[in-house]
Amino acid sequence: MTWDDLDAHLDRVPGTVSAYVGRPDAPPTWTRHPDAAHYAASTMKVAVLAALHRAADAGTLDLDAPVPVVNEFDSAQPGAPRFSCAQHYDNDDAVWDRLGGTASLRWLAERMIVRSSNLATNLVIGHVGLPAVAEVWARTGARTSVTGRGIEDFAAREAGITNTVTAADLAALLGAMATGADTPGLLASPAGCTAMLDVLIAQEHREDLAAGLPEGTRIAHKSGWVSGVRHGAGLVLPDDAPPYLITVCTTTDLAGGDDEVEDDACRLLAHISAQVWAARHQL
Repeated sequence: MTWDDLDAHLDRVPGTVSAYVGRPDAPPTWTRHPDAAHYAASTMKVAVLAALHRAADAGTLDLDAPVPVVNEFDSAQPGAPRFSCAQHYDNDDAVWDRLGGTASLRWLAERMIVRSSNLATNLVIGHVGLPAVAEVWARTGARTSVTGRGIEDFAAREAGITNTVTAADLAALLGAMATGADTPGLLASPAGCTAMLDVLIAQEHREDLAAGLPEGTRIAHKSGWVSGVRHGAGLVLPDDAPPYLITVCTTTDLAGGDDEVEDDACRLLAHISAQVWAARHQL
């Protein structure tokens, strides 16, 4: 396989397929429409995770202090009524089981990533604030990506406030975590970056990028999906080669948007992941 072969294959896919592949803190080996904007789906949760750990590093939030688990949130649209999440649209009953009680921000952040809980995401956003998430994107050099609202904030969505990502920006965010785990960096403390990567490694949705890797291969990653969208952003940690970044964003009719269903978009991401894995020593 050559990168030209992979591009030719992707040229036949309906919609837009964007990708970024390369080592952290180095120029990419291969890109495809890396700056094309896509609806973020749940990949925006990585930036929320980073904002939380930045606040913990600054001492403005205690990750282990209990916070109320509620289902009512301020809209990003000024003057709009508060909004709530729908449980049937979530992926994690464990957070809903805490409704009316308390949970730590650390635990909520874990559920936000490992099960992609929407309720946990909105709770974390409520404590860190959207400006802090914007600061994460800015510090990693994002040119397009923005987290403008929480999940199911329909008033904001109708006002044109949305969540957008690009393959390049997601790679920069994960790359900042990877390099920051070794030395103090622009994103968070080494301990904070290591903690974030550990949570991303524990993600349980493994239908796309992870499905293209040999069993047992470590990947710190986050998936995102809704109807017409399937994204995967990961830092792959091979035992026999240096770590590498792979982000693939697709806006395509192949994506059904179902939770944990292996559709054609999942298979496409797995195929790309497998091809990159085969070239891991040449990245």
